[in-house]
Amino acid sequence: MAGFYTCGPNEALVVSGCCHTKPKMVVGGRLLVFPCVQKIGKLPLNVITTKIVTKQVYTKLGVPINVTGTAQIKIHSKEKKSLMAAAELFMNRSAEQINKICSETLEGHQRAIMGTMTVEDIYKNRAAFSDQVLQVASTDLMSMGIRVISYTIKEVTDDEGYLKALGKPRTAEVKRDADIGSAEATRDAGIKEAEAEERKMAAIYENKITTAEAQRDYLIKKSQFDGETNTKKATSDLAYELQSAKTQQRIKEETMQIKVIERQKQIKVQEQEIVRRQRELEAQIIKPAEAEKFKIEKLAEAERNKRVIEAEAKAEAIRLRAEAEAYAIEAKAKADAEQMAKKAEAWNEYKDAAMVDMILQQLPKVAAEVAAPLQNVNKVTLVAGPNGEVGAAKLTGEVLEIVRRLPKVIEEITGVEMSRAMKINRGGETLL
Repeated sequence: MAGFYTCGPNEALVVSGCCHTKPKMVVGGRLLVFPCVQKIGKLPLNVITTKIVTKQVYTKLGVPINVTGTAQIKIHSKEKKSLMAAAELFMNRSAEQINKICSETLEGHQRAIMGTMTVEDIYKNRAAFSDQVLQVASTDLMSMGIRVISYTIKEVTDDEGYLKALGKPRTAEVKRDADIGSAEATRDAGIKEAEAEERKMAAIYENKITTAEAQRDYLIKKSQFDGETNTKKATSDLAYELQSAKTQQRIKEETMQIKVIERQKQIKVQEQEIVRRQRELEAQIIKPAEAEKFKIEKLAEAERNKRVIEAEAKAEAIRLRAEAEAYAIEAKAKADAEQMAKKAEAWNEYKDAAMVDMILQQLPKVAAEVAAPLQNVNKVTLVAGPNGEVGAAKLTGEVLEIVRRLPKVIEEITGVEMSRAMKINRGGETLL
């Protein structure tokens, strides 16, 4: 049964069959249709938003990235030829189905354009990338009756940290400027503090110099010595820091060169990293070191007069103490020398008799040492033959026998015959 079919302004009616050599199309209107001999279909004319996701595509320099784009598309209803092509391809299809077909087409073109550009071109000049994709994709989609209204890049990412590395130079530059400003402020504060301390110490020392002119020259010399010492130390410390910084810089440069050889496709990124580190080195080490050096020099100059006065007094006390100690040592040495000379004369005069006399003086001590172990003995068991002595007499005899043999031992050790030496007259009298 014939009837009228209508559609809104966002739809198109397509009628084919009897009485139509070509399909008849009406946008936002009505048509009389005979269902028995004619067939009617609809095309959606709404704008379709499609998301194009392309993952892990290698760019011109071989860096894999992910790009997400957004496109606005619709069936081109202004031209009859385009509407006819859309009717052939998308008749009675839903918007989701049309979206899927167009999304795959756009994704292919997006992937192709990514392969002809570098990461920097895509990331920094998104408009140019979007124009290329739009230009290439519009031609294919227009032949399908689809018009691309707009295309934009929504997101550019990568899994290797390449894009993050691109932003590091600018971040480092901002941090460097902040560090330089902080270092300069610290330096100025240190200078002001050193100048104030210098004025304070100058007033104090001027007062002291007025009341202690006798000590002034020595204090000045000591201050000069301390100043030179501190200056040399500061210079040495600064030279060490500078040399260390230069060494670290050379190591980093060599490492960077190796990475450049291994990854030639990332040369621009590596060069920017070297510049960043050089500026960071200047901000964090060289500038603070110069400020610290200036501060140390000012403080050393202010401290100089004080140390000179104290050191002069200490040195004078040390000198007087050293003279007294030297005099005491000299007197003691002379007394010891005279005593040793008299001993040498006595030994030379008596010779063997003196040696025998000394040995006789030590015999009681030897006998005591021989008997000493018996003091720690709790019990003694003596064994004797049928005719031998027993009891305490036996024990005493053993000790005396040891003492009796000592002259023979002494004779063997010293070569002095005690029985003969003991009969030598000393001034007309014998020793025994």
